[in-house]
Amino acid sequence: MSKRISDLLANRSRPLLSIEFFPPKDHKGFAILGSSIERMRVIRPDFVTVTYGAGGSTRDLSPVVSEVLGKMGFSPIMPHLTCLGSTRQDLEPVADRMYEAGYRNIMAIRGDPPQDQPGFKPPKDGLLYASELVAFLKNRYPDLCCGVAGYPETHPEAESPEADIRHLKEKLDAGGSFVVTQLFYDNAVYFDFVTRCRRAGIEAPIIPGLLPAVSLSQAQRMSSRCKASFPAELAEQLEKAGGSGPVAEAIGIQWTVKQIDGLLAQGVPGVHLYILNRAKTALAPALEECLSRWR
Repeated sequence: MSKRISDLLANRSRPLLSIEFFPPKDHKGFAILGSSIERMRVIRPDFVTVTYGAGGSTRDLSPVVSEVLGKMGFSPIMPHLTCLGSTRQDLEPVADRMYEAGYRNIMAIRGDPPQDQPGFKPPKDGLLYASELVAFLKNRYPDLCCGVAGYPETHPEAESPEADIRHLKEKLDAGGSFVVTQLFYDNAVYFDFVTRCRRAGIEAPIIPGLLPAVSLSQAQRMSSRCKASFPAELAEQLEKAGGSGPVAEAIGIQWTVKQIDGLLAQGVPGVHLYILNRAKTALAPALEECLSRWR
């Protein structure tokens, strides 16, 4: 049985480091992923998360990734769980399997509609919001620690920034323990978000999520998908470096290093890295040296 991340946050003597993995689209990618996981053990993250595909896209492979991580000594492991398109009856056996396997941390996310189903409609008796998923999980297993997602630049579907923070508070009031943010490239965006959350009565730890921009096209695509701004200065630097390749990767890593130093200097509870299963990114000397300074 794994430790609860809420306890790690409450008793921490230093900032926490967490890393997100995602299941490959098919089993062929698992050999590569396994090698990356093996190499990344040297980073010693305090916890790791594993995404869970909405609509069945990769949900069958998510438990496999979690099992691989466990066998390689990573702990705690926090699987994601999405609810859009699922009823309570659908989610009960999934939650039960996670709990019976010893997981005591779940990242509760609404999820996105399946991309291959443009006319997708949730079932009438389905769970529509992450707050409902958190309440469902906490009611079933009160000792679960539920992480929830926060959007420094507002969820793409939110009516307004104020409404988005109200929805975040609903997730926490339902039993969420801490927040992991969507990616951002300007620390001022994160600190403004935290200020607005505190004014709204949100007291939970808010962990910043960072995606190293090792490729201009990839970083801009990911930013566009979640409606996050992409700094013109960073775009210009990456463009001059050709957009991708070793020089561009070094520029993107250095930008992340500056973000981490700036965030941790202001006392954030930790840093969550979206590394897209790339051991090369996580083990970049500049990033590894930065993380070691704070640990």
